[in-house]
Amino acid sequence: MRARQPVRCPAACLLVTVLAILPGQEARARTPAPIQTQVQTQAPVRTLEQVRSAGLLRVCVWPDDFGIGSRHPRSGEPQGLDIDLSRALAADLGVRAEHVETDFGRFADDLSRRRCEVAMMGVGVTAERRARVAFTRAYLRSDVYAVVSRHDPKLRGWEDLDRAGRVIAVRRGTYMEPLMRGRLREARLLVVERPGERERAVESGRADAFITDYPYSRRVLASTDWARVIAPPSPVQLTDYAYAVAQGDAQWLERLDAFVLAIRRDGRLAAAAQRHGLSAILALD
Repeated sequence: MRARQPVRCPAACLLVTVLAILPGQEARARTPAPIQTQVQTQAPVRTLEQVRSAGLLRVCVWPDDFGIGSRHPRSGEPQGLDIDLSRALAADLGVRAEHVETDFGRFADDLSRRRCEVAMMGVGVTAERRARVAFTRAYLRSDVYAVVSRHDPKLRGWEDLDRAGRVIAVRRGTYMEPLMRGRLREARLLVVERPGERERAVESGRADAFITDYPYSRRVLASTDWARVIAPPSPVQLTDYAYAVAQGDAQWLERLDAFVLAIRRDGRLAAAAQRHGLSAILALD
């Protein structure tokens, strides 16, 4: 008789045998192992620590606003209420202040791109701006005013502004732009881009008036001999002014809010407002 040959089991047979011996392993063998994913978390922004570590506070300012921030006519050095208070904030933090020039059309971008840590430039608080930046509590509050030529007999009061044929100028990026776009019914809105263009438009007759806030209306009166300011008979839109920071850093916002509360209580805000002719629009409530 021929000797019995050993049964040769292919690899697949061995696998079946092993799975049979090890009950419960088949399901695990057929189920792919879960893919391990690494969750990327963004490190929190620590502006306060960064400012103290660098020894520098970069402050966005608009250098063309009477009483709030402007250049000295002779030295060119920055001056104004927010210039004084930015230095006070830097001193409280134990750092030095550096002023970064911007304007109302791009300050939110400058904050988000970290060109500055705070905007201290009389920024009016609006819903549109709240969608892009975070605000402290208010320190000033202003209504809007019309600047007209003193030689124009047609414009005697606020009610004369929104008439057919009138042209009312505003600067792009200011909160007066959406305000007047929504309020004018008869007059035409002229939106200008460059500093000083509102004044030139009225002085030349291209516009009948331009709309601005209390601080800038004081600047025009102090620097020209042709301008007259018309105040509304009742509030048109009282707007809070606050300091603005980039969104996403609650600790930094809380520190700046504490600074505003401190200067309101200890008299530094009132003293700065008196020095720069802005006591009439202080927000102390």
